[in-house]
Amino acid sequence: MSTAFHNAPQSTKLVVVAAAASVATAAILLGYQGSQRKQRTRSSLKDDLKRSTAADSKAQAAANSQSVSLTQATGAAPPQADEKVEFDEELVLEQLARNIAFLGEEGVQKLRNSFVIVVGAGGIGSWAASMLIKSGVGKIRIIDFDQVSLSGLNQHATANRNDVGTPKAIAMKKAFRTIAPWVHVDAKVERLQEDSAAFLLSGNPDYVVDCIGDLSSKLDLLKYCYDNKIPVMSSMGAGAKADPSRVQISDISETFEDPLARAVRRRLKKLGIDTGIDVVFSSEKPYQAKPQPNNSTSQHQHQDRHSDDDEKKQGYAPLPNFLSASSLPVFGPLPAMFGMSMATFITCKIAGWAMDPLPVKNRTELYQRLHRDLKIQEEELAASQGKTVTEIPLDRRDIGYVIEEIFRGGKSGLSQCMDRIAVCRWKRDEPLSLTNVVVLTQREMERHLALPQDVDLKVVYGKEVVAFVEGLFREEEQICRLR
Repeated sequence: MSTAFHNAPQSTKLVVVAAAASVATAAILLGYQGSQRKQRTRSSLKDDLKRSTAADSKAQAAANSQSVSLTQATGAAPPQADEKVEFDEELVLEQLARNIAFLGEEGVQKLRNSFVIVVGAGGIGSWAASMLIKSGVGKIRIIDFDQVSLSGLNQHATANRNDVGTPKAIAMKKAFRTIAPWVHVDAKVERLQEDSAAFLLSGNPDYVVDCIGDLSSKLDLLKYCYDNKIPVMSSMGAGAKADPSRVQISDISETFEDPLARAVRRRLKKLGIDTGIDVVFSSEKPYQAKPQPNNSTSQHQHQDRHSDDDEKKQGYAPLPNFLSASSLPVFGPLPAMFGMSMATFITCKIAGWAMDPLPVKNRTELYQRLHRDLKIQEEELAASQGKTVTEIPLDRRDIGYVIEEIFRGGKSGLSQCMDRIAVCRWKRDEPLSLTNVVVLTQREMERHLALPQDVDLKVVYGKEVVAFVEGLFREEEQICRLR
């Protein structure tokens, strides 16, 4: 290439040199212009950012000003306990627009005129209350004596770190002002007990939401609502469970796989209440978790109150071998699901939206058949003794109680088998009663009835089996004494 250029005519060399110089000059000019454009672009972007920041600041200031003006215009200064905050009706309707589309104007108006009491403002109650006010409930009373704790923030609907140490009811009232300032929120930092139930549940509520973890207070609330015909919905145990597909709503009489529900059912029966209370529960079997120490104030107060109760020793631990001063580990999302389920159910009930939860278990025919068979057994036994029996001391509901509660869903006292179960006297030389009727399989019952009346059952079945069955009877006797 260099040789060809050297041998070329002088005119050609000049043309090539001129072209090369032009290209070099053009490259320099273009590079300079590009550099200038980049600088102008960066400068422009900085100016744009400054203008944008200034505009955002002005917009935020305007929004704050508007918010302040709304607050001032509507009188939404911190309300007193009995003060109802007024708010622009158009804004209220806009915020409730989706519920109005679903429930209708009449249904939402019923909600806005309603009064709901939520007892217990923890992981379940906080979510229930939060969704109730977001759904349109116009007045709500929150009752809880406990404070927000750091370990409870992962379960609570509204609390944050700034609320730690604040009474839960007060923290929720503060949060609700920012969510639905037109709702009248009455916060009560108190523990519900038998002697305070009438005061705390006063005001003719449309619904009471029971989210109490303490068994005694829960029973006090349910008994008061039942006796005074106040609609109530109760939450059962969410501890040591995690399966969201097992959360269900049913009557208290239809719950299963829930130790707290079992304890509540058995105590309510002694108070004359078999059915008529809606509950949310999980049918998942509680996993065998290690007990978690509970040093909270509420637990200490609970211990002081029940230090002499037999129920702490037998039958009412959340899981076997759990100490009374321990609590079950709770997986955060499940209490929220319990609370939201309760809020949904109650919202629809108040608004008049038809809802009929699926039946969980319906074993009425089984109870009737087993009751009839037991009566035939008793008539035959009486006839062999030259006596006559027209009625037996147990009715159909008692048979259901024996199956579901005493024998844990109908498990044979001898084999724990649930195939073709039957009931009969345990000791044939003692009167028939709740503590002398056993669940067996059909074959086991036939062999049992063939035994001599005065036979030593320990010789026939072994000491461990007899101790197990009679341990269930002793537990029932303790429950009867707690009536």
